[in-house]
Amino acid sequence: MKKLILLSGAGLLITVCILVACKKSSEKTTTTTTTTTTATASVSALTCGSAVVSSTATVNTVFSGSATVPYTGGNGATYTAGTAISSTGVTGLTATLAAGTLASGAGNITYAIAGTPTSTGTASFSITFGGQTCSFTVTVDAASTATGCSTSTTIASKVVCLANAFLATLSTSQQASVVLALNKTNALRWSNLPCGLSCRNGLAFSSLTSTQLAAAKAVAAAAMGTTTGEGYDEFTQIMAADDYLGTMASGYSSGNYIIAFLGTPTTTGKWMLQFGGHHYAQNITYDAGVVTSITPLHQGVEPKGSFTTGGVTYTGPIESEHTAMQNMLGSFTSSELASAKISGTFSDCLMVPGSTTNTMPTTKQGVQVSTLSTAAQAKVLAAMMPWINDLDATSAAAFTTIYQNELANTYVCYASNTSGVAGSATSFLTTNTDYVRIDGPSVWIEFICQTGVVISNQIHYHTVMRDHTRDYIGL
Repeated sequence: MKKLILLSGAGLLITVCILVACKKSSEKTTTTTTTTTTATASVSALTCGSAVVSSTATVNTVFSGSATVPYTGGNGATYTAGTAISSTGVTGLTATLAAGTLASGAGNITYAIAGTPTSTGTASFSITFGGQTCSFTVTVDAASTATGCSTSTTIASKVVCLANAFLATLSTSQQASVVLALNKTNALRWSNLPCGLSCRNGLAFSSLTSTQLAAAKAVAAAAMGTTTGEGYDEFTQIMAADDYLGTMASGYSSGNYIIAFLGTPTTTGKWMLQFGGHHYAQNITYDAGVVTSITPLHQGVEPKGSFTTGGVTYTGPIESEHTAMQNMLGSFTSSELASAKISGTFSDCLMVPGSTTNTMPTTKQGVQVSTLSTAAQAKVLAAMMPWINDLDATSAAAFTTIYQNELANTYVCYASNTSGVAGSATSFLTTNTDYVRIDGPSVWIEFICQTGVVISNQIHYHTVMRDHTRDYIGL
């Protein structure tokens, strides 16, 4: 309380009270102090293995992009921008946390990536946020892999452009090893085993320079699309799982993965792109600039859950495939499950990855999809999508249409799964020999749980996708 004592021109004493009414001198003035406590940002987990980077960087070229890192267990607190974190491995880049407010639960934090990478390969960023620490990576390509190819009008033409850019980085002898004849004998050389080039075509990743390897991976990335958790993202996670196994047993390494071209890459003729290794095999056929075959495709993983390698934590490669199959079976009624159940026990996929002799049976087994509820039919199509989405978006949409049009005449069967209960998705595909199959006029997908090979106290997953009419198309 303040008073101003003014003397009027007439000699009258005037008291002016400021802000509030005047109080008697005997009254006390009470002051209230409010203290604001700002909560510290906290999360229960950061998932750097699922980080989404806006784009690939190019060596010796100024880069500006972002990385979005998922978290769980956010406490809703507001946080300020961070300081720049320098990259390791490939140097020259920095990551800076953008200010924001956490969700109360799951959400994402964003880092601005900037700088000029000094070499090709992988730039790693170790981040600490909300009491958790993890690392994410940014791929840095060779300049030659990006020059001109970004203007390609179709995915097929971009893949051809990048394939030619990769070939330009190779010696004459390397080119002869990677470009092979397009014939059935070469097309059949793929496997799920850690057997390197003894059972595969092409060049091993370990034999390539950093520039050549970045160019090879750029071809695969263009062919597989950018769906988070699928396609190229999934491919890199499965390779990382092999690096993890390599710390416990010999013969496992992402360096044992290969790339090969059967036929000369072209937008007018036919050729096949092959890449893969242990637990991954991709065979994509292009004809006149269109993807005409996406099979055979093999995916597997060990370990099946979270693991850390190279400072990066991964949270279950091909878990989307596992969950989709679980959700499909869990959507069936008890009577539908009874119709889908087949006898016998499987130790691997019936269409064993890499086999040159097995053929898909002509007689369908299990329950016909047209007899299922509308909701269950949708779950069957959804169960195919994690495999279909390993392609570029245009090709994935085309094959989705094909398989959806054939859905009514598609069958689902499963074996073992003794703990499986109608309405409980997570009760399926939990134990060794648990098996499920989708078999349509065209599509063929198998998923099986197997005892671990290196990690023997844990199951691991094997899957295969084939096509009754399009495997090795025209060969």
